[in-house]
Amino acid sequence: MNKTDRNHEKIVTNITGLRSVELWQRGSVEIAQTDWIAEEVPVALVYNGISHVVMMASPKDLELFAIGFSLSEGIIETPADIFGIDVAPVCNGMEVQIELSSRRFMGLKERRRSLAGRTGCGICGVEQLNDVGRPIPPLPFTQTFDLNFLDAALGQMRQYQPVGELSGCTHVALWLNEQGEIMAGKEDIGRHVALDKMLGARARQNWHRGAALVSSRASYEMVQKSAQCGVEILFAVSAATTLAVEVARRCNLTLVGFSRPGRATVYTHPGRLV
Repeated sequence: MNKTDRNHEKIVTNITGLRSVELWQRGSVEIAQTDWIAEEVPVALVYNGISHVVMMASPKDLELFAIGFSLSEGIIETPADIFGIDVAPVCNGMEVQIELSSRRFMGLKERRRSLAGRTGCGICGVEQLNDVGRPIPPLPFTQTFDLNFLDAALGQMRQYQPVGELSGCTHVALWLNEQGEIMAGKEDIGRHVALDKMLGARARQNWHRGAALVSSRASYEMVQKSAQCGVEILFAVSAATTLAVEVARRCNLTLVGFSRPGRATVYTHPGRLV
């Protein structure tokens, strides 16, 4: 290994969420190679000592995940409802201990549901079908966004995916200000978790004006999580589903799919876009 390779190895091993593996490629199965893959671990969110949900996620930015998930699921109203967060490795995964205010914990206990989150599934473990589409107050119309700013943000998405850049295995969620500048970008193996992490960063910094951009499709739960946190504009790189469009229309969220350089498909409430 030369000096350049050693420097690269040192930089890569400082990235949380990556693991080195031995593998073989088609056409050269006789020769083993070393490459990087993304870590996938169970992450338990424990509120006031009671386990609420286990999600499969990347083991990074877990405090932000706890804040964003708590907000997007309606468990808390503001980050101030959380008095403390502790992250610790347990068994084969991670545990996030969250101390809630008494009022919010009582509310959580009243509507407790047992979830077992999995990559790519947003409703695993929901006890009743009625829980899938919980009511969300309609959003106000306070935000606008110039679509000319979108291309630059799309071109910078990969810079916020250090694990994905090396493994090809993550989604990313970005928060853009009104000028299209990227204020925060969070990645994860799961698109919902990446969004929750970004929403946690947004809430911690108290950012309100701007739009969200995700590297995935726009499924209903991506719309629901965004709207629950007051996001008025959601851009998705891929398509939207029928339920996502229905929820976006109902809660006054501007939903845009197929967000690519020079292209955008607006599904709902186009009046916010310039």
